[in-house]
Amino acid sequence: MNPSSEIEYEIPHVVRVHKSGLVERLQGTETVPPSPSGDPASGVASKDVVLDPAANISARLYLPAAASAAAGEPSKKLPVVVFFHGGAFMVHTAASPLYHKYAASLAAAAPAVVVSVDYRLAPEHPVPAAYEDAFAALKAVVAACRPEGAEPWLAAHGDASRVVLAGDSAGGNMAHQTAIRLRKERIDGYGGKVSGVALLHSYFWGKEPVGGEPTDADFRGGLDRVWEAACGGEFGLDHQYINPASAPPEELRQLGCRRVLVATAELCWFVERSRAYAEGIKACGWDGELGFHETKGDGHIYFLLKPDCDNAAKELAVVADFVRRC
Repeated sequence: MNPSSEIEYEIPHVVRVHKSGLVERLQGTETVPPSPSGDPASGVASKDVVLDPAANISARLYLPAAASAAAGEPSKKLPVVVFFHGGAFMVHTAASPLYHKYAASLAAAAPAVVVSVDYRLAPEHPVPAAYEDAFAALKAVVAACRPEGAEPWLAAHGDASRVVLAGDSAGGNMAHQTAIRLRKERIDGYGGKVSGVALLHSYFWGKEPVGGEPTDADFRGGLDRVWEAACGGEFGLDHQYINPASAPPEELRQLGCRRVLVATAELCWFVERSRAYAEGIKACGWDGELGFHETKGDGHIYFLLKPDCDNAAKELAVVADFVRRC
């Protein structure tokens, strides 16, 4: 056997890592191009940009047709959604078909400028690399929304006073961590709060079952191994990165935003964690506005996998309304 083909470990349906260091991604490798002149169906234009050349942070930007109507009117600038895609910290990009479709749909529905961030993926770049890239992306977006900003779409149409951090699964985890860091490490000329944080089916976990979580050792062991691969074994299952409930109440109380939306689904693997997160927000003394949306009868990130179903349309409407109110 060729030594380079020997497998070190495999996370089913996610990655296969060879002893040579080669990483095979088992999903999330398909990409679709942006539509700089606008998608015929939605009217949303999109393009790929480098937000921060020094940090090598790139993203796909989405500009809804509504931006043209408001062009030249500073009072009608649009909210900005800084979106982090999911994929267990290991797969997918902003150009993945399901994320391209969702970001464009959210841009049109809100309407908002959506910045779908690409970040370094594990296992080559284990957590906290993704968190570093997420915070760098937020700083770059805030800077770009200024009149002299380097990115024309954001400078002309993005309202820096209405920034929403959002993400699904691992991206929801990243949105939370970014808001926590913002309160501790304020951005010069901006402050320590964004307008909102939207956590969609967030990837939070822990060593011990919460609520009605499965206790089956094989089920839990599989999810345990995902986190071990994502962080390179550096952080345990009850580290605050993966289990926000393990943090002291004052940590959650310092969440750097004015509003939080927690969205989940009845059959999501992490539904109990989302419920507990919402309860923790209410109990810790945080002084913002909390929204909670749980879809019955569907599972983890169903709204990406079945974007045209009725429940997905309802969830998109909830997220879009949240963005509008931020």
